[in-house]
Amino acid sequence: MLVERNGCRVEVITADITTLTLDAIVNAANESLLGGGGVDGAIHRKAGPELLDECRSIGGCPTGEARITFGYKLPARRVIHTVGPVWRGGQRGEDEALASAYRASFALARQNGVSSLAFPAISTGVYGFPKERAARIAVSQAFAAADEGDFSLILLCCFSREDALLYAQALEGR
Repeated sequence: MLVERNGCRVEVITADITTLTLDAIVNAANESLLGGGGVDGAIHRKAGPELLDECRSIGGCPTGEARITFGYKLPARRVIHTVGPVWRGGQRGEDEALASAYRASFALARQNGVSSLAFPAISTGVYGFPKERAARIAVSQAFAAADEGDFSLILLCCFSREDALLYAQALEGR
């Protein structure tokens, strides 16, 4: 599913985010930035030990914020590490924290000359954020960034076809 908005393509794809040749990919990181499971672990493994060394020098990242590193052995030039919220029932600011993680990632992308980037389904794995709700937030933030005019391509990259269908439905509903 693809939508053109203000000269920017916003697209949902099913892919391994570590294989994408873009200006940047976004990592659904934990606060330590030192790697973990899921997307975070895959990015660290593929980028090589230099990524871990650079992440150690950063000193972590609070939920809702983002940090940027080089991509090292990844095809993407940069990695934007953002920390989404752990789902705790929806009454503890989780929606705003997730939206903030997207906004912070887009802000860092702008500051670093990134015009093409891909996001995984932030917080929907072990952090337990409801996938449909996360998809709506991701699409809303992608459209807001596209409307500002600084990006040529924003990919919402899902690992499974089922997740991609949820994100495509959110994209279609906007």
